[in-house]
Amino acid sequence: MLKIAFDPIYAHPLPEGHRFPMLKYELIAAQLLHEGVITPDNLFSPDVLDENIILQTHDEGYWHQLRDLTLPPKDQRRIGFPLSARLVEREIRIAKGTIDGCKFAFDNGVAFNVAGGTHHAGSNWGEGFCLLNDQAIAANYLLNNNLAKSILIIDLDVHQGNGTAQIFENEPRVFTFSMHGANNFPSRKERSDLDIPLADGVTDDEYLNILYDTLPRLIKQQQPDFIFYLAGVDILATDKLGKLAMTKEACKLRDKFVFEQCINNNIPVQVSMGGGYSPQIKDIAEAHCNTFKIATDLYF
Repeated sequence: MLKIAFDPIYAHPLPEGHRFPMLKYELIAAQLLHEGVITPDNLFSPDVLDENIILQTHDEGYWHQLRDLTLPPKDQRRIGFPLSARLVEREIRIAKGTIDGCKFAFDNGVAFNVAGGTHHAGSNWGEGFCLLNDQAIAANYLLNNNLAKSILIIDLDVHQGNGTAQIFENEPRVFTFSMHGANNFPSRKERSDLDIPLADGVTDDEYLNILYDTLPRLIKQQQPDFIFYLAGVDILATDKLGKLAMTKEACKLRDKFVFEQCINNNIPVQVSMGGGYSPQIKDIAEAHCNTFKIATDLYF
């Protein structure tokens, strides 16, 4: 059975006026239920993550500032959200949902977190709406509990996974692959194990051909026994922050190819949804829902 981490706090952690970026999480779950793609049995609500697990990835001083709500105002501005206990709880539940998703992926081949993909959070900073790095926390959890020996992180959000790259810059067991807009946020890029920066206006064929050439080669070289996939839909031409020119159909083909590579190589994959900032929220929700539908068709 497909298992999907979702909690109402994903959608409502912020004061009025800051909620638009969060609404998609509630809409994704509602749309999948409405269309009969999933039932309530597919959804699970993660618990709060133990801070000892957080500290395997994030600096103790930084985590304590988040936990105690003492993060300096300039660092809160870098994150982009006003800090609150509810927002911190949201982040640690997201990270726990990604860890739990890994366990479900071992059993079922794939598992999802409706939120997650908080790849701009580094070991000692938050940035770009990201406080804690859910897939990095989960990757370290797998390594530290001998559940995986070689991990590949496939980051296809339009923004570079700078926090993930920084966290694993000296960890040979985790290979970080980020394919992103060259002229997009963050202005200061970190160095992933493989970065593929894309020019503004990249279209479907160019994007897909790069992915089709790169991913099978990476899997063959790295021989991962677990994959994390960050499936941002901010690659769409409609995205107000993306700068690429991709269609929803190409986004579906991207997801299909990633899942097929995981299936063909018998590698479990955990999927976090990442970014999506089209002006029409229905475009964001539809593109994200397509990722779930493709996985359901291929795996179940």
